[in-house]
Amino acid sequence: MTASETVPTADPLQDAPRPGDLVVARNRKYDGGAHWVVPGRYLGADEHGHWVFQDTGEFISRPGAALYTESDAILLIPYTGDWVATFYDDSHPNGVELYIDLAIDLAWHRIRPSVVEFHMIDMDLDVIRTKSRGLFIDDEDEFAEHSVKFSYPEELRTAMLAACADLAEAVAAGHAPFDGREAAWFTQGRMLQPA
Repeated sequence: MTASETVPTADPLQDAPRPGDLVVARNRKYDGGAHWVVPGRYLGADEHGHWVFQDTGEFISRPGAALYTESDAILLIPYTGDWVATFYDDSHPNGVELYIDLAIDLAWHRIRPSVVEFHMIDMDLDVIRTKSRGLFIDDEDEFAEHSVKFSYPEELRTAMLAACADLAEAVAAGHAPFDGREAAWFTQGRMLQPA
């Protein structure tokens, strides 16, 4: 590529979500393979990041699976960090309260005036809290397998493991944003629902 050639880049101000925007979360794996696609509505931001409401009855899918959601959820996309967190309400059929995906390359892409796509690469490791099991780290086997299969750089592997441990510690201690603040966002999100 010569200096005169340019690569189009996203305009962060133009692509940034606005309250009420449809946000389509498009997750991929490290090899570029498609993963979950989940719609929601952008609520706003605070000091921890962007908050997106994902309503009950939304159609979500990934290769080999598709379903309608059975509970409300709130997605938190942090300003910095290699993760996203999904908080679930009490009606989650498996009693999941919190599901944190370790992820990289978090980015916004406005595709229509009121539609934004959120892209990320899912790095397998998850920090989960459920009513029955409590707090645990999941998919360590998948992370080990994909580390070899997709040739994760050693620096990336180390960073993901450290971030996972830090997140588990923060959740266990109830540190912000894992301190119950999602309740106010659930209230705001439910006000968007049709009567």
